Amino acid sequence: MLAANICLIAAGSLSISTFTWAGDAHGSVHIEPLVNDTITALMEEHRIPGMAVALSVNGRQHYFNYGIADQEADVPVTADTLFELGSVSKVFTAALAAYFDASGDLSLSDPASHYLPALEESAFDDISLLELGTYTAGGLPLQFPDNVKNETDMLSYYRQWEPDFPPGSHRLYSNPSIGLLGYLTAQRLGQPFEALMKNHLFSPLDLDHSFFQVPHQQQANYAFGYSKEDEPIRVNPGVLDAEAYGMKSTAADVLTFVDAHMHGSAPDDTLREALEITRRGYFNMGGMAQGLGWERYAYPVSIEQLRAGNSLEMVLEANAAERLQPPLPASQNIWFNKTGSTNGFGAYLAFIPSQQLGIVMLANRNYPNQARIAAAHHILTVLAEAP
Repeated sequence: MLAANICLIAAGSLSISTFTWAGDAHGSVHIEPLVNDTITALMEEHRIPGMAVALSVNGRQHYFNYGIADQEADVPVTADTLFELGSVSKVFTAALAAYFDASGDLSLSDPASHYLPALEESAFDDISLLELGTYTAGGLPLQFPDNVKNETDMLSYYRQWEPDFPPGSHRLYSNPSIGLLGYLTAQRLGQPFEALMKNHLFSPLDLDHSFFQVPHQQQANYAFGYSKEDEPIRVNPGVLDAEAYGMKSTAADVLTFVDAHMHGSAPDDTLREALEITRRGYFNMGGMAQGLGWERYAYPVSIEQLRAGNSLEMVLEANAAERLQPPLPASQNIWFNKTGSTNGFGAYLAFIPSQQLGIVMLANRNYPNQARIAAAHHILTVLAEAP
């Protein structure tokens, strides 16, 4: 039987208490049965061994832990369980680049080659950092070719690469695109990417359980992902993995990041501005606007719109994009979301600032994006429509 361990943290509080939920302040909705019914059905349908779900409702945080983190050792998912975030890592990479744009150390409007001499006299003379971060560089692929195995191969690949489209005209979802944004940010600052992330994002936001390389003392908390054949699996190292898909974290840490967006609770003006920069809408593809890392939908949003914006066509195909000048503001009445997957893990984040609602769903199986979206949309819609 799947069991949920439920915790609540009052906004701004340092204490955590475990409790049994009888109701809540968000209308007459009972959060525990709503989440339990939705997530239990989701896990059963998609054979998900374990999940951690975190909710932010009107400034209060609610945590639900289900199932198993390690099937062989029969280790349950707990508040300390680390999940691979996959492409959810991209919203953190975007925030780091935006931080240094806000601080004046770089400009997202600059050509990418401005920050790396090896890219001079290449296509990246005409491609901005912002276009890298919004997947509009001109057709960089979803993954590097198999022959790109190290930094030297990577730089050679970028130097020889030719765009299929004028920069800014099409969006094609791409690890090498936003990965290069993170790499160039680190080059500009002259420090390792992981150290910059820890010093300028993780530490200021008190994300004490977020890592690129899980330290020895945290290995017992690192869940195993599971393949379609139920084999235990974890992400393999790869070129620009940290920048594009390499984070491991807890549901609580990720929800803290979401709350910093919703409540403007970052500890300094530069970081608050950086998070706002990532939420602006820079390119439009019909019902979805591309932020820096985040994807945006005018709220209220239908499940059909979310499914279209997160469809395989949006992930695997180049879609014509309309540059928005000026960018859409980081307004409140927006559904923001991001999916993330590795071979053994599946993640989904969504938040609606105007409703003061946010959700983090982390699972140790890669299951369909459409199922994640449907579950999150159901939970947040029920909460938003409560009297």
